[in-house]
Amino acid sequence: MNQAINEQEMIAFIAGQTKADPKVITLILKHEQAFINSAKANAKGEVDIDSDDLVDFVLSRSDVKLDELTVERILDAEMDYLMDKGLAGYLD
Repeated sequence: MNQAINEQEMIAFIAGQTKADPKVITLILKHEQAFINSAKANAKGEVDIDSDDLVDFVLSRSDVKLDELTVERILDAEMDYLMDKGLAGYLD
């Protein structure tokens, strides 16, 4: 994870938004990081992540016992947090 991210604060934010268990949030973020790390950067060095592919990847992990909507809500809340902090954005 990026050093500028306070992981505890981010997990607390996501838990507040989604009412999900912090342990579950940590697990989802770990799988998300693995997915992002395996993605290939384009010529500009940007990694374009398809959110549907990401959700499918997370749901395919054997230790994830959540429904699709819950995973999407956790990932959306994470993106809200990162955008609030100026650490992420959406590509057009």
